[in-house]
Amino acid sequence: MSDDFELDIDDLQRRMDGAMANLKTEFASLRTGRASASMLEPVMVDAYGSMTPINQVGTVNVPEPRMVTINVWDKSLVGKVEKAIRESGLGINPQLNGTIIMLPIPELNEERRRELGKVAGQYAESARVAIRNVRRDGMDQIKKAKADGMSEDDQKLWESEVQDLTDEMIKAVDVALETKQAEIMQV
Repeated sequence: MSDDFELDIDDLQRRMDGAMANLKTEFASLRTGRASASMLEPVMVDAYGSMTPINQVGTVNVPEPRMVTINVWDKSLVGKVEKAIRESGLGINPQLNGTIIMLPIPELNEERRRELGKVAGQYAESARVAIRNVRRDGMDQIKKAKADGMSEDDQKLWESEVQDLTDEMIKAVDVALETKQAEIMQV
């Protein structure tokens, strides 16, 4: 029985990569003082009776470094898009120009930069927890195989492989966090 055990490291890697991809998406939504179309990704609009991402009700452009524009396709949705942006907590005040909504990105003050740095830290901690949960699942599979007769040497080998993968992914999260915090604090 013990020779049959094969831990699916690729599955653990894929799940940890998913946590990392989610972290990158959350980081992209954090405002750093520069305009980015991705900062509107978490904003949902009540369009046609369902919550819809902004990029599905209009074209999002970044014409200049401190401006995002949304060209809303349906005139009846302009007010709803504007309301969704105001209520999103992004701290941006939309300006209307016909069916085009302009979002001037204000300079971030020091206090707001520190808050965003803390939010980035919380996102990173959530990613670390997700990665550790995947590690725990892998370790549980190894313990179950040990109970079914796996040798102690094989157990140690698999556990070290899972731990190495975990350490590598946690390090990647830490590097991404440092990069994002440096970007936020840059004036």
